[in-house]
Amino acid sequence: MKRFSAPGRTELAGNHTDHNRGKVLAAAVHLDNIATVQKRDDNIVFFRSSNFPDVTVNLKDESGAPDLQPKHEERGTTESLIRGIAAAFTSAGCAIGGFSADAVSSVLPGSGLSSSAALEMLLCRIFDSLYGEGKRTPLEIAQIGKFAENDYFGKPCGLMDQIACATGGAVAIDFKDEAHPEIKQIKLDLAAAGYALCVVNTGGSHANLTADYASIPAEMKSVAAFFGKTVLGELEKETVLKSAAEVRKAHGDRALLRSLHFFDENKRVEAMTAALLEMEKAATSAAKQQALFSYLDLLNESGDSSWELLQNVYPSSHPEAQGISAALALTKNFFREQKARGACRVHGGGFAGTIQAYVPLDKMDAYRSYIEGVFSAGAVTELRIRDVGAVELEA
Repeated sequence: MKRFSAPGRTELAGNHTDHNRGKVLAAAVHLDNIATVQKRDDNIVFFRSSNFPDVTVNLKDESGAPDLQPKHEERGTTESLIRGIAAAFTSAGCAIGGFSADAVSSVLPGSGLSSSAALEMLLCRIFDSLYGEGKRTPLEIAQIGKFAENDYFGKPCGLMDQIACATGGAVAIDFKDEAHPEIKQIKLDLAAAGYALCVVNTGGSHANLTADYASIPAEMKSVAAFFGKTVLGELEKETVLKSAAEVRKAHGDRALLRSLHFFDENKRVEAMTAALLEMEKAATSAAKQQALFSYLDLLNESGDSSWELLQNVYPSSHPEAQGISAALALTKNFFREQKARGACRVHGGGFAGTIQAYVPLDKMDAYRSYIEGVFSAGAVTELRIRDVGAVELEA
């Protein structure tokens, strides 16, 4: 019997940049998927998780041949992730087999904390430990998880979520070389700096939003294609601006605006990473505070850009449902009324779900009461950054 854990993640900056080979900041959090696992002698994967239906996947067909091709009827399910991860391990030359897992998750689905990537990294660590001699690096299992989510589950995600969940701690990632992204771990202790990092669940559902998510990388890539490139990471902002009229005509205003968000967000990630590194090495409390305030100001800029240019705070098909917009507006109002230095932004993929807020510790109780009075009790969740990524736990 073995035990495994994989954390959720919080996106710190770089909203919708990873899929176009941009730059991001992210961090693993203390909320996790944890499972007790028993290896099986057959090729059946049985996965049980509290509050979810049991999942059974046979990795071989009735004739005993591997059954690892994507199945249309499994799209969007845990079954698809299990089959896709098994297929990726097989393609890498690793033997696979069955197991039974009894899991529990504190990474709430739809919370913007990437419950899907946490599950993928948990499954990858299980397969790797049971059948791969535990040799896969965090980057390797992250790439396997992305493959399964893209090609089997059917969601066109980037690689940020999986890297953060697999690696642990706070990480700055540059996806310029998609196969070999540059990953830099950064020390971040917000509580020591006097702040709470939290997410606010606005109560919206991510159901039926795949098309909204998919439109963002598709529109960014359409602008890149206009210039004969594959992704925006191969372009400079000035190139797009010089041909803004032609881009608008060919692909519409929203595609142009989303491309401008991409370029500006990359620069913000660089500046926010520099601020965190300065905060880490600062010799005085005043210097640490100055670096932190610079980081928070940039984070607010990131949030405004997601709202105004990226346009992922609510689905355009349902403009009456703007929980994220309301939470952001109320949070900004709270900071003004309290004369508090804080920051907020849409969290994760957007359109529904959560916002992220940085709240001074001495204002946290008041903020919780204020926001939960509008949304619901328990809507505010404080997060702690977890230094360890997806891992097999010691017996």
